[in-house]
Amino acid sequence: MSKKQPHQAHVSSPQASALGEQPDSWQPLLGAVAHRFNREYERQPFDLPTEVEAMPIFREWASGELQAKIASPFWQMVQPRKHQHWLDLGCGISLLIYPWRDWDAFFHGQEISRIAQEALNQRGPQLNSKIFKGVKLAPAHRLEYDPQTFDHVVATGVSCYYPVDYWQTVLAQVRRVLKPGGTFIFDVINLDAPLAENWAILETYLGAEVFLEPLETWQASFKQAGVTRIQSQTSPLFQMYQVNW
Repeated sequence: MSKKQPHQAHVSSPQASALGEQPDSWQPLLGAVAHRFNREYERQPFDLPTEVEAMPIFREWASGELQAKIASPFWQMVQPRKHQHWLDLGCGISLLIYPWRDWDAFFHGQEISRIAQEALNQRGPQLNSKIFKGVKLAPAHRLEYDPQTFDHVVATGVSCYYPVDYWQTVLAQVRRVLKPGGTFIFDVINLDAPLAENWAILETYLGAEVFLEPLETWQASFKQAGVTRIQSQTSPLFQMYQVNW
């Protein structure tokens, strides 16, 4: 690539272990991801090499087709029900996209993009003040809620930006805030998916480094986190998991 080279996507790097041992060092990753999505939500231009802009996946991203193509339909695993409390980690603007009003479930969001957080806190009450419970500006590993607050927790499209060690912390926090019998639904990149490599390249040039981990590594992390039941579903880019304790 002529303008700049992307950071190399990670596969179980020493940096990942260091991040797990020193939570303060997660901040550069969190800041990079927040900056990348703030720019997208504000429709700021990205300065990308012509070779990247020539990739079919970039054209799909620029047209808005890619998000619909790769989004993980978490409700196919567990559909929100009336008056259940759901927490969406890295929620983006999902309240405006998914049929939360039809589900009549209480929506709690958490997001590190200030632009997305402000947009939802402005639009959410207008959309449905009964089900909208607000969006906090906070990362996924910092869940400042009482124990057993939520019926279910979901996090889609965000795991790839952080190492597995980071998600060990998230899993422990999610377990704490889930009600007995509750589930955590999230997705990880499937390295065998045809889109995986080009998508990782695109995201890196957009400003957010991607961590590529084999599915076996994730499954081992579930065991380490004490997960007792796992269900999975495959999409064009992600492997979606439903885990229980």
